[in-house]
Amino acid sequence: MDLRFVLDPDLTPELRDQIVALWVDVTNAGGAVGFVAPVTADEVRPVAASTLDEVADGPDRLLVGYEGERPVAVLVIADNRFHLKTHWRVLKRVMVHPDTQGRGHGAALMREAERISRELGLAALHVTVRDGLGLDRFYKRLGYREIGRLPAALRLSPTDARDEILMWLDLTT
Repeated sequence: MDLRFVLDPDLTPELRDQIVALWVDVTNAGGAVGFVAPVTADEVRPVAASTLDEVADGPDRLLVGYEGERPVAVLVIADNRFHLKTHWRVLKRVMVHPDTQGRGHGAALMREAERISRELGLAALHVTVRDGLGLDRFYKRLGYREIGRLPAALRLSPTDARDEILMWLDLTT
């Protein structure tokens, strides 16, 4: 099933709950979206509320991919909040529901974010990736290139520290 994308949907209580549920499901399936499994809705809800408030109040933008009426893919196009970087955005909280993975939804979500960003006249997109999951290969296939690493920047547990990979997509070409 194809995705229907909506930029900046109305952040109803129902959609907020659906995004929290998606976030929990993605994390508990091993996704790298700011938490380490296992996680509960009660743990995710405050971070999600803060993230979605920055969308509702600006300056961030929310892109949601729907299968029918169900949100199955989400990302935030985040403003850098620095006047010298207004031509760039950071993609955060890139999520595709685990039971829909393998259908090209992740690539479609990223391509839609790229299309919107080009339409907005942006020069580049930046994404950070947790090492050890192969996510960098996914982004490389979409044209992103690795521009650096922060060694052991992400501490998942006392014995598991991962590099944070910095990736960038030039939108001017």
